Amino acid sequence: MKTIVKRFNREVIQDGNRESFEALMAPDFVNWSAPTEAQRDAETMWRTFATVLRPAIGGLQVRIHEQLCDGEKVITRKTILGKHVGSLLGIEATGKDVAIDVIDIVHIRDGRYFEHWGVNTLAAVVAQLRQAGGLAT
Repeated sequence: MKTIVKRFNREVIQDGNRESFEALMAPDFVNWSAPTEAQRDAETMWRTFATVLRPAIGGLQVRIHEQLCDGEKVITRKTILGKHVGSLLGIEATGKDVAIDVIDIVHIRDGRYFEHWGVNTLAAVVAQLRQAGGLAT
């Protein structure tokens, strides 16, 4: 189970590999952390990585600090790292290093991502970048 989550983090989030994403996502995947019911599908998750994070964070790396496995659920504590090189949620590139801390719970079914829950510090990172860019909060 942990290997599947490590692969997702390396190949999908870090490397942006669409084929790996397709291989690792269950057809009925649900992202329970999405803001609305309409955004809970796999494609919306892919778009977040491909059009929000990856273009904004140069040299994007995922550093896994810890993983725990309980049956079909894997809990991962990780950091997404890189340099702010493109627009991130309305904040133009600052050139600053960014570190988004994340805790994910992934339910794996038949070797694929079936459900996801998570918390992260993206809002705090955006607030810091806004200040670094000289923009009012």
